[in-house]
Amino acid sequence: MAGGIGSRFWPMSRTAHPKQFLDFLGHGRTLIQATFDRFTACCPPENIYVVTNAQYAALVREQLPTLKPGQVLLEPDRRNTAPCIAYANHVIAKRDPDAVIITAPSDHLVKDEAGFQARLSIALEQAAAEDCLVTLGITPDRPDTGYGYIQFSEQGPADRPDVKRVKTFTEKPDHDTALRFLNSGDYLWNSGIFIWSLRSISKAFSEHLPEMEALFAQGKEAYGTAGEAGFIAGIYGNCQNISIDYGILEKARNVFVVAGDFGWSDLGTWGSLFTQLPKDGHGNTGTGPIVRVYDGKDNMVHVQDQRLVVLQGLEDYIVVSTPDALLVCRKHDEQKIKTIVQDLTKDLGERYC
Repeated sequence: MAGGIGSRFWPMSRTAHPKQFLDFLGHGRTLIQATFDRFTACCPPENIYVVTNAQYAALVREQLPTLKPGQVLLEPDRRNTAPCIAYANHVIAKRDPDAVIITAPSDHLVKDEAGFQARLSIALEQAAAEDCLVTLGITPDRPDTGYGYIQFSEQGPADRPDVKRVKTFTEKPDHDTALRFLNSGDYLWNSGIFIWSLRSISKAFSEHLPEMEALFAQGKEAYGTAGEAGFIAGIYGNCQNISIDYGILEKARNVFVVAGDFGWSDLGTWGSLFTQLPKDGHGNTGTGPIVRVYDGKDNMVHVQDQRLVVLQGLEDYIVVSTPDALLVCRKHDEQKIKTIVQDLTKDLGERYC
């Protein structure tokens, strides 16, 4: 899934060139390229599909040149993750009705690739063995309010003790609730990485989002043909704007989770990137040609242009400099960046967004 605009990473991530197409970590690979590399370890490249907004078609093909045109599915509108997944399901169904599918965002970080593959293998076995929906959960190490949480029970398949049944989902709790979840020991972060058989997820759509499923089912003859784009353009705006979490996972009773601790981050905010980067003796981190911090600590500095940046006396701030914009924001207020971008768009149009 590669259609988001990454507004919380403004001003580096812009609508025309969002974060999945950027190299935030300085590894020489963008986030979508790193994600593609990760999944080729368990899935042949010809079986990988990218669902993205139509305006990013050229970026996807430039950064993933081995993909054939039919592997890049283009959304005419942004309608959240449920329509995106339904579209891919129907394309895959025409090719392989027995498929087991991994659904993943294109902009996540995984540091322990071997550990990730090990937990993914367990989830794939579970998804292939019975009618169920599986998610990867992340063992939390702090009361983070930017993640969704999964409560699990000890109940699960007897032959797969690492698979637990999901009890509840909670979206982005406040700090006190997140701390209680962390201390309880039976909550995980929701990674947004899902594993299921095509039959199980199609059945779930029919049960919980029947109108959406019916819309996409009308295009059975069009998928994989020259008529696919026209069909999708005709129905996409009629799809409910809803996430797969709200639309299906929070309603389904056959959801399981496999817990892992493989250096995962959704890289959803500058603060989440801050936790992944090396820091100096005062907790400051960042990139740029010349960055100097005096009498400051725990700051995140990211300089995309060539200017010298000097900070004095700041603590726990995000500072981002690009050729046409400068952001200075307290780290604990970073959730406001998305609102700031919305205000800028309303007041100044698309120039800075």
